[in-house]
Order: sequence, then structure tokens, then C-alpha cells
Amino acid sequence: MVSSPYPSDRLRTWTWGDQRIGWIAGGEEHRDRSAVVLLHGFGACKEHWRHNLPVLARRRPTYALDLLGFGASSKPRATLIGEESSPGSVHYSMDLWADQVVAFLDHEELTSVQLVGNSIGGVVALTCARKLERLGRPAKQVVLIDCAQRTLDDKRLAELPALQRWSRPLIKTLVRQRWITDTLFRQLATASVIRRVLKKAYPSGGHLDDQLVEMLLKPAQDPQAPEAFRGFINLFNDNLAPDLLAELKTPVRLIWGAADPWEPVAEAQRWRRFEAVKDLTVVEGLGHCPHDEGPERINPLLDTFLAEVGA
Repeated sequence: MVSSPYPSDRLRTWTWGDQRIGWIAGGEEHRDRSAVVLLHGFGACKEHWRHNLPVLARRRPTYALDLLGFGASSKPRATLIGEESSPGSVHYSMDLWADQVVAFLDHEELTSVQLVGNSIGGVVALTCARKLERLGRPAKQVVLIDCAQRTLDDKRLAELPALQRWSRPLIKTLVRQRWITDTLFRQLATASVIRRVLKKAYPSGGHLDDQLVEMLLKPAQDPQAPEAFRGFINLFNDNLAPDLLAELKTPVRLIWGAADPWEPVAEAQRWRRFEAVKDLTVVEGLGHCPHDEGPERINPLLDTFLAEVGA
């Protein structure tokens, strides 16, 4: 068994409504500085910040959360649009996860915050930043690390090849079927498949170790884990990063792995047209999760960016 990258006495839980949320904190002695909240991507967990949180926490309060449905957090039953909800069920969405983050800020009384998100966690961070602006308490800054571009969203349908556009209604019908999504999830949630996906996501092979595979596999073995998977792969009409960036006044900075196999740097470069986006830093040789694949290169960037507005 691979041990947790965090000391057991630092692992915490919080009850949000009826749901359990896993989280960890560091650097709480620096309460006079802007806090940082780290948001993981799809299928990941708070442990995905194993090489970043300890470093960032040397200078500021730093928190990593398990989004609802992932990691050590509860994994409630998914209710899709058009389905009748059942007791305890949720509609998984960017807004749900952003509501979770805002509630966490309130719970911890964090009034000055910077949000850092990888992949889908980046879209959650942007959604949260929009909510905070509307509440009159904007975040200091958002840092996106290879933010998910969500090419399968219906709003981007015209960009897809003709065959994919033609087959979309059938795909949408199939992935609503729980027996299909449960079966598919169980086929994917194995150590061998996870390692194969990670080899693509981590092209340099940096820090692709047994601990990483185990910390992604363990939550996936929860009997309720397929519910978040079903909820997520049915998000065909949810928030897109460009739409959020067009609204935001909160400063946004982009960090991107040049070798990301799924989220093209070219799309991120187009996001520089938005007033909120202050800069884009492309890191050669790293893939979709550069913060974990190459923390020795990403941590100095994060530390500098966060220090500039977090004092």
C-alpha cells in the first residue's frame, strides 16, 4: 500500500450540507497573507498537489480540496437534467463545485483568496471567481494550469468533425444509461489503465510513480465513484473558460505544458485577448499536469505569481 503524501494529522474533513468534503491545509501561521486554494482536475484529488502544497505553504495559507465526487469527499448519486432527483442526489456541474469552494471559504473565514486550478479545476476556479465577483468579494487572482477547454460541450459542436456531430445524439443517449457508465468506469478504474493514461498526460515521465497511481486508484474503488463519472460525462452544456474570461475582472494568469496532449496551447494563446488574462507562461516538455510532472519548474512560477498579489 502506498502511503499518503500528506501527514495523517493534517488530513481533515468538513461537512457541507449532507456531504463530507476532504481537504488539507498548510501555512496557517501566515494568516496575514492571501490564502491559496488548489483545485484538482477530473479524476484527481487533493493529493495531486503533493509536490506543490508543502512548498507554497511556506509563505501563505494553502488549502487543497477534494471536489464533491472525488478523493475523500462524498460521492452522491448523480441526477441528470430531465431526471427526477432522489434524496441526497446532486447535479454535478461547474456551478455545484464552485458553490462548494465558496462555502469552504466561508467556513474557513477566508476573505482574501487566490484560486489555482488544473484542468477541470481551472473551469471551477473561473466559475468560483465569477460567483465571488457577483457577491462583491472578488478573488485576488486566478491561476489556470492547463485549463480544460471542454471541446465536447454542445456550444463547441460546430468545431467537431462531421461524423462526431452526426453521432452526438446517439452518444448523449448512451451515456445517460447508468449501466453503461458504471461498466465503462469499472473498465477504466484499474491500475494498468490509469498508468497508461498518465504516460500520455506526463510525456516526460517525471514523478509518474506508484504513489501517483495509487492515490488516483483508491478513490475510484469507492462503490459510489461511478456516479461522479456519470454526472461529468453528461455535462454537454456547462461553463466554458472563454465565456467566463470574457466576464471576469479578476486577474487571470495561465501556465501551460507545451506537450499537453489534450488541451492545445494554441487555444490558450487565443485566450490572451481577454482583458482579465494578464499573461501566459508555456513550459516546454511538460504535459497536462505540469504542476505534478515538473514541480521543480512550476513551483517557482506559482510562488512568484502568488507573492505578487498575496502580500
